[in-house]
Amino acid sequence: MHGNGAGFLYAIYYPVLAAVGVQGNLVTIVILSRGRCGPSRCITRYLVGMAVTDLLVLITAVILHRVCRLYFPVLFLQATPVCRLRIALVSATKDSSVWLTVAFTFDRFVAICWQKLKTKYCTETTAAIVIGMVSVLSFVKNIPMYFAIEPLYIVNNVQWFCNFRLSFYYNILWTVFNCIDYILNPCVPFILMLLLSVLTVRHILAASRARKRLRVHSNGEKQKDSEMESRRKSIVLLFTISGSFIVLWATRVVNFLFVQFTNSNYSTGSSPSNPRFILQETGVMLLLLSCCTNTCIYAGTQRKFRDEFKNGFKYLLNLIIGK
Repeated sequence: MHGNGAGFLYAIYYPVLAAVGVQGNLVTIVILSRGRCGPSRCITRYLVGMAVTDLLVLITAVILHRVCRLYFPVLFLQATPVCRLRIALVSATKDSSVWLTVAFTFDRFVAICWQKLKTKYCTETTAAIVIGMVSVLSFVKNIPMYFAIEPLYIVNNVQWFCNFRLSFYYNILWTVFNCIDYILNPCVPFILMLLLSVLTVRHILAASRARKRLRVHSNGEKQKDSEMESRRKSIVLLFTISGSFIVLWATRVVNFLFVQFTNSNYSTGSSPSNPRFILQETGVMLLLLSCCTNTCIYAGTQRKFRDEFKNGFKYLLNLIIGK
């Protein structure tokens, strides 16, 4: 990828991602918060929490960190204290978004595979506690990121831009922090999502075969299973969200493993034509895209969500045209 071509791609991709993603997540939050889309209050809690964290990722990582750097490079956002805070918030919101997706997947895994635990764990109260804990721990865990950065320039006693301290790359404490950081995101979430998805699929297939045999034996013929049909939408929602996460984060995980096993450094400053740079930036672009996909997933899998969206659109249209 040529340097100018890469710059042009970023200049188009990130503003479009921000515009579409922010509006999509805001619409999702409003629609789901009304509680008219069918899923249980527990599921709705998780979906709203995921939409909120996705929105925060888009604001911090896309708008403030990338779009503003592309189009407004000399803003107060480039002052070192603000830059430090921005980088720490980017890491915190990404962690929160990822782990809430894992928490939602685990909640659905319990609901589908552990019926005895379902009534105690899969509740609105538990969902609220989990969302709160994930959010708080994500921000606490990334506090050290603020202190890992020093100013790149000092002009008239004003600190500008951000640069990681030299000790960040050589100090044993920072090395341990980096190791834990990459283990917690993306390695462990990616593995957990794969594992939970496989276990859920295996359970569903086994339960489906058992129920079919039971119904055929009881009724002498195959009939439509209303219970399995009612669970289908929840299962489809789970698999589309977890599947989307796995696909869009796969490149990021591959890049991480490549860096670790080849004992090389990340190629942030490399030429845009360098394959390593392309792999790294593609991973970043795809993981940020994952913050926009859930809205499409809801619209594609939930009929009531589509109906609410259409009703809201018609209402706004009537307000605009004065009817």
